[in-house]
Amino acid sequence: QVQLVESGGGLVQAGGSLRLSCAASGRTFSSYVMGWFRQAPGKEREFVAAVSSSGRSTIYADSVKGRFTISRDNAKNTVRLQMNSLKPEDTAVYSCAAGRSMVITTSLYNYWGQGTQVTVSS
Repeated sequence: QVQLVESGGGLVQAGGSLRLSCAASGRTFSSYVMGWFRQAPGKEREFVAAVSSSGRSTIYADSVKGRFTISRDNAKNTVRLQMNSLKPEDTAVYSCAAGRSMVITTSLYNYWGQGTQVTVSS
């Protein structure tokens, strides 16, 4: 079975930075598209960013373009999300996910981590 474990969440002031990591096991990591999603209380889960299996292509939600960077290290079976210039509206539980297509649709990602809390204070 595929297992994904996120880490790196925490409390940060507006304008600060956090780096999230996701460690993968169970299948060949390099064969999957990896994505980051987030869910705030009372809101639906939304797409944040995705990176292709090779690491050469990325896509971002408009709300995070220019502030967040997704990357992967296939040799270490990890994907990370560097978050800069954080805003209070970035507060959410952030989850990593694995899928087979480079898409923003939540339902097309098959495997999910447990999530890590990111809280941005004003």
